[in-house]
Amino acid sequence: MRGVLVSAPASGTGKTTVMLGLLRALSDAGLAVQPFKSGPDYIDPAFHRAACGRASFNLDTWAMGPRLLDAVAAQAQGAEICVAEGSMGLYDGVATRGQSGFGSSAETARRMGWPVVLVLDVGGQAQSAAATALGFRQYMPDLPFAGVILNRVASPRHERLTRLGMERAGLPVLGVLPRRGDLTLPERHLGLIQAVEHPDLEAAIAGYAAFLRAHVDLDAIRAAAAGAPLPATAPLPRPPAQRIALAQDAAFSFTYPHLLEGWRAAGAEVRPFSPLADEPPDPQADLVWLPGGYPELHAGRLAAAERFRAGLRRHAQDRPVHGECGGYMALGAALIDKQGARHEMAGLLGLVTSYETRKLHLGYRRAALRGPLQGVAPGVMLRGHEFHYSTILEQPDAPLADVTDADGKAVPETGSRRGRATGTFFHLISQEES
Repeated sequence: MRGVLVSAPASGTGKTTVMLGLLRALSDAGLAVQPFKSGPDYIDPAFHRAACGRASFNLDTWAMGPRLLDAVAAQAQGAEICVAEGSMGLYDGVATRGQSGFGSSAETARRMGWPVVLVLDVGGQAQSAAATALGFRQYMPDLPFAGVILNRVASPRHERLTRLGMERAGLPVLGVLPRRGDLTLPERHLGLIQAVEHPDLEAAIAGYAAFLRAHVDLDAIRAAAAGAPLPATAPLPRPPAQRIALAQDAAFSFTYPHLLEGWRAAGAEVRPFSPLADEPPDPQADLVWLPGGYPELHAGRLAAAERFRAGLRRHAQDRPVHGECGGYMALGAALIDKQGARHEMAGLLGLVTSYETRKLHLGYRRAALRGPLQGVAPGVMLRGHEFHYSTILEQPDAPLADVTDADGKAVPETGSRRGRATGTFFHLISQEES
């Protein structure tokens, strides 16, 4: 399972640009490339897939136990090289250990045996950048380390001075990227826009690949790739039902890829439908699942989607409906957009949320269910991640679970249930391993 992990000292250093360019450049060279994302990110994997043609999967040491980590890593079967993208800074994680670790990218790299390619923004410094890189190299001595890519280099003199520092520190320089203002991806409040919304994603990725081919030693990165043996094939999470109607469009797209892959691998029939196109869920479905996304950007269209809402209500009369984050909001009574306008939602739950009253809710979540949830055995603990800016104004229904953050502190977003409708603000990643 040879590969590398692309990381950085912090967010905003150009890591994603390097990742996408590297995936495409290696694919263009004829390699079968398996992408991964370290940590709880549900946007980047779609960009990875667009770059190299293979589904990307999350590896998360806080939320995933050893068996699930092995099952996800085994998706590299048939690939010639793995390329993983880290999240935040290389060593950033939480304070309390989870199922396999603290959730840092460094833990992922060490567990999988992938040497780190550290992307450094060297703007405003030269030899001093080597001190930063050396600190990252020595902080975890047993972490495999491939070298550094210097980003946003201003001039040949800037490059020469920065290289001198890296030579003194004994750190290989794998590439030098000149400063360019056009190598950024569009963002919004949750980070990158979705891959399906990018105005010309193919041209952007092709541009990143050409940039890397011109300024990065791809042969050196390939030579640095290493890794642990490929794990034996293990089962991914099993489906919560046989026939699952899954909302999929620009308003509902945030589902972790390993869950969908596990559902399909176990023989479940995943039947997509688009609420934005006013499509009702398949009437033969056993379960309707509304993922997270950006319903606050499409609240007017969702409020006008009568066929969609009527189909949800018919289904919920005798079969379960579940929503995560944006899907949870859409199951509620109303959604207040950023202009303060109220939009009626499906009304299966009494939840009223506001995007006008913004507050960041971010972090890992651990949930102990108070009652049954489709596909979850009694007593099983759930692990997930919450990331949104919406605020709850009303939540009159019974709580779905007792929810805590990574450190065990109770959080007020408990989810809710009414009849056969359930919802949570966290995105499910796993069920705890015993």
